[in-house]
Amino acid sequence: DPVRNYSAAIVLEQPLFNADAWAGRTAAASLSQASAVATRWIAIDTHLEIVRAYYAAILVTQEVATLDAAVRAAREHVRQADALVSNGLVTPSDALLAAVKAGEIETALLEAQGRAATARLALAVTLGTPADTAFTLPSALPPREAIATLAREARHTDPRRARDDVASAQLRHEAAERDVVRARSVYVPRVNSFARYDWNAAGQPFGGAKNWSVGIMASWTPFAGGSEIAELEATGGRQLAADAQRRAVEARAQLELEQTAVALDVGLARLEIAQRSTQQSADAHRIVSRKYAGGIATIVELLDAAAAETSSQLGQANARFALIVAIAERHRALGSDPAALRALDEMSVASESPNPNER
Repeated sequence: DPVRNYSAAIVLEQPLFNADAWAGRTAAASLSQASAVATRWIAIDTHLEIVRAYYAAILVTQEVATLDAAVRAAREHVRQADALVSNGLVTPSDALLAAVKAGEIETALLEAQGRAATARLALAVTLGTPADTAFTLPSALPPREAIATLAREARHTDPRRARDDVASAQLRHEAAERDVVRARSVYVPRVNSFARYDWNAAGQPFGGAKNWSVGIMASWTPFAGGSEIAELEATGGRQLAADAQRRAVEARAQLELEQTAVALDVGLARLEIAQRSTQQSADAHRIVSRKYAGGIATIVELLDAAAAETSSQLGQANARFALIVAIAERHRALGSDPAALRALDEMSVASESPNPNER
């Protein structure tokens, strides 16, 4: 009869020193941190787009209100010209020119109303609710003084920490460096501990004498067919790419800091000029209106003065919007959240003034 031998064993192994596994773990930890930081940067970018879309919708709403007032003023000029024609004080061409100008402004109003509807839809899409455009918007942008104050504060603010996109690039570069260490560590021997408990019997399973042993063993594979060389070259290439990307992101962050500083300086100057232009054009329109009523100004002068006032009001609104966007971009360049500009929402109500020069 054949002899039957039965054996059973329980073996437990515990790594003590695996350099490549440890380096791989630290590289994975850096990549995980980089992904978390990149997520915060995506949120900042999204908030910037929301700020831009939100105030763009308010800007167009204010443009509609400005052009609506201009249409009413143009119709009043038409009525005034018709009355002067009836009294024989001006020629019929004055009434015709006034009617033409009124038609041009009405066309501009229709275009602005179309842009307003599009801007509302764009804001809804940015907010992730494209089917809901029934939200209420302020009728005017925040006051000039409030915007200018925030712009000056942002202009003189320095970065308090690395931007999230820069931090993410630095962490990815760090992970690539650790991955190179992992690839090199395959040449280092591995040290593991083990514990073994076994049975060996000729007559029955789990019979016979029981044996156990514990120990430490080292394994070393100095050459595995060339795969470790290829892996080392690949990780070196990824490390160089991560380093180049890190330096590019750092350079772009510094450039954006300089660009936003210049944009704020230009925006503040533009806003001041627009404010003066609005006041001057309103005064000019009022003077020309009185001169036309007295018969010492032509209808062309009156219509030009009205157009200049409307244009300056629209220009001031655009200057406010441009400065708000510049502030939001400055916050992003500093690494802070542009959503901080929501403090301007409360100021928007105060900007609704019956004075056309403040609209």
